Amino acid sequence: MTTITTALMALAVAGCTVEPVPDDGKHATKTQTGATTAYPFTLKNCGTDVTYRAAPQKVVTLNQTAAEILVHLGVGDRIAGSGYEVEKPPAAIAAQYEKIPLLSAPGQEIKHEKLLEAQPDFVYGSFASMFTAEQSGDRKQLHDLGVPTYLTEFDCSFHESVAGANFDMLYEEYRRLGKIMNVPAAGEKLAAEQQAVVQKALGAVKKRDTPLKVMWFYSTYEGTPWAAGPGGLPQHISELVGVENIFADAKTKWAEVSWDEVAARDPDVIILADLTRGEPNDTAEEKIDLLKKDPLTSKLAAVKGDRFISVPGSHMDPGYGSASMVPALVDGLNGLG
Repeated sequence: MTTITTALMALAVAGCTVEPVPDDGKHATKTQTGATTAYPFTLKNCGTDVTYRAAPQKVVTLNQTAAEILVHLGVGDRIAGSGYEVEKPPAAIAAQYEKIPLLSAPGQEIKHEKLLEAQPDFVYGSFASMFTAEQSGDRKQLHDLGVPTYLTEFDCSFHESVAGANFDMLYEEYRRLGKIMNVPAAGEKLAAEQQAVVQKALGAVKKRDTPLKVMWFYSTYEGTPWAAGPGGLPQHISELVGVENIFADAKTKWAEVSWDEVAARDPDVIILADLTRGEPNDTAEEKIDLLKKDPLTSKLAAVKGDRFISVPGSHMDPGYGSASMVPALVDGLNGLG
């Protein structure tokens, strides 16, 4: 197999200071906008320091939402391969996204050997579970091969709650990726656009005397429901729009709960993840059918009142679609009367 000869890189967590590297050999590369990234530079990402020496030209994204972010940054043509495709790409970027080679079957993770066949010079992913020896390779493995990585700060440890998780972290991720890819102006622009979407939606929130209780219903596994807990964007968005997440006291940001717990907390509204992976009860329609047919959940206030709000499941995880989820949620909540 051809040896991969990319230098290590490092990315910074929110609020961290960039550590300068020696001036010798330091250079800047111009972009179409005139903005530049000075290479090499060292940043910290999920506790890992890496040095980045040149703008990536052959990127592998481990999941669809990561690929979509790079497309929105205008560097989709530099993606040599992607994986974990879970839904049709948004129409606005479909033409660009569909040119990206898929390195795994739909809904499946990229395996390490398949990733190496693409000879990447940068690997970007949104889930810690994919950066493992059993899947795409752990970060140290890749760094030892000279392949820099970036893992979203929202998931440094799989499913673990992230203190202070908010949209500012996502905007900062866009800025860092813009810097990494040598399109810093594009990173700033994307962050500003997404921030404007969120702020405009929050300006339309209907004030209520008593907050609505909501359940963020993501999926079921062998009949057990999974719901959003604390330390992720669903919890942050709940606080922004003034609703109460009934599982804000869970131990993880995605919690395995029970239907008895759901019934005891009796949500006013159920926010449904509309997933198209093909797993049982993945789509919003299937979830509603399940809730209405079950003797226990059919008695929930939200179910009896048809108080459901459906959003694309991928938008519940940090990504470009997360911002557009806010106006959809606000509209849905306002429409409940």
